[in-house]
Amino acid sequence: MASLKSVLRKTQLKNGKYPIALRVTKDRKSKFFKTPFESTINEWDSKKGRFNKRFTNYLKANRLLGKIEDRALQVISDLEFSADFYTLQDFENRFRLESNPIARKVFPYWDEIIEEMISAGQIGNARVNQETKNSLLMFSKKTDLLFTNISVEFLDKYEVFLRSRGGTDGGIGVKMRALRAIFNRAILRGLATEKEYPFKIYKISKLKGKGIKKALNIEAIHKIQNLDLEAYPTLVNSRNYFIFSFYTRGMNFADMMQLKWSDISADRIYYQRSKTKGNFIIKILPPVEKILNYYKSNPYYIFPILLKKNMTPKQIDNRKKKVLKRYNKDLRELGKMANVYESITSYVARHSFANCLKQKGVATDIISESMGHQDIATTKAYLKELDVSVIDDANALLL
Repeated sequence: MASLKSVLRKTQLKNGKYPIALRVTKDRKSKFFKTPFESTINEWDSKKGRFNKRFTNYLKANRLLGKIEDRALQVISDLEFSADFYTLQDFENRFRLESNPIARKVFPYWDEIIEEMISAGQIGNARVNQETKNSLLMFSKKTDLLFTNISVEFLDKYEVFLRSRGGTDGGIGVKMRALRAIFNRAILRGLATEKEYPFKIYKISKLKGKGIKKALNIEAIHKIQNLDLEAYPTLVNSRNYFIFSFYTRGMNFADMMQLKWSDISADRIYYQRSKTKGNFIIKILPPVEKILNYYKSNPYYIFPILLKKNMTPKQIDNRKKKVLKRYNKDLRELGKMANVYESITSYVARHSFANCLKQKGVATDIISESMGHQDIATTKAYLKELDVSVIDDANALLL
């Protein structure tokens, strides 16, 4: 248990007085914390740790000293309750936080984190955090919002605000996760406390997106793959991206975009998935080889998406958004041309890869490993959403 006492420091100030400090002692070590007071030796009672009657307004000054000590005792009590072991540094972090609530402003801190993300090249994360911050600022109407203001009630009202503006469960969940991550970072940096943490009660898991995963069967894939595009050369790249993704285990667009010729060795593609950081080694199948040959004149990147080396993270992100928008538009056109009436987007290639393997009778654990899922339960849930053919066949028995 730590102990504390208000004391008169021995270092004399220029005005001849001495600073009054709060001394906190634990494990035979002490730290001193400034108070707003100073006094002469004659005005201080060292035994009681209080001002004597010679000090002007000594009763009021002693009451303020008592409040500082009470705040420190509360911090010690909280630390004793929440941790088996704590240090004087832990006390200092918590006590300075309690003593200076202005340092806990949410938005200036969030700006710092966004800048850190941009510097680290995490442009997508920075964009999500900036959008969430702007949204929260619009809701709260308080530029000086503190972490202590973010309660369960606050989050409930913020959710209602987002829904009133057309927010879906999935979109609201993205913003809430961004806000939760900022709160967690603030706790690690000593700007907020676990006692104030509202996400133990407010559960983001209730905001799972209800979008239905869409997948094509192998016949539809072949229809798109075999389209004659001689008269439609502007659609060739988008068709190639889609077929390449399908035959490379659903490689996503961000990874395809940055795929280099140096990532290919013999008959294998080696890359790290940007989303999960999982490493993949993929055998080059004939459809993939055909597409690679089509782009063999490109000097560095395989696909003509990033047009030069050493682009900045922001340039890469801007290029990604521009090309992906065109890619998804082209996929809708390719679907019409192939008489494939399911809605097709870039991510349908990944869904279709999993769906087709399942329809071919491939074991779930193999599909899970192929897709880089860390938990087979994820794959089971994934496949359950994709393939409704069994239910369709059962319903047909009623005819």
